[in-house]
Amino acid sequence: MAQYYEGIGRRKASTARVRLTTGNGKFTVNEKDGVAFFTRMGDVEDIMRPFGAVGQEAGKYDVSAMVNGGGTSGQTESVRLGIARALQLINAEWTSALRKKGLLTRDARVKERKKPGLKKARKAPTYTKR
Repeated sequence: MAQYYEGIGRRKASTARVRLTTGNGKFTVNEKDGVAFFTRMGDVEDIMRPFGAVGQEAGKYDVSAMVNGGGTSGQTESVRLGIARALQLINAEWTSALRKKGLLTRDARVKERKKPGLKKARKAPTYTKR
């Protein structure tokens, strides 16, 4: 078994465990091809942004991710954060470049809970005078 670097990324309700190994650029998510898993336009490019930020080609590393929970955008961003954290383990000098692009910051925004008496988290029922 080759040595790997693991990073955990979270966003909204999704969690991604990402492993980077030196290889030829294979990208798998939940044992499926990454391009087949993330079908939205621009998602795969967004996920691979950390490689560009540190001046590495994505083809130099094999990316294997296990994602669960959440929707498409949450999963996309959780995998991206996992890759950035794994790259940070590979070379600590890349931390400033990743931080400058905002790739190491965990986006803490989550769905607000519904309150009693309201229709959604903040939407109140229509006011009627009579």
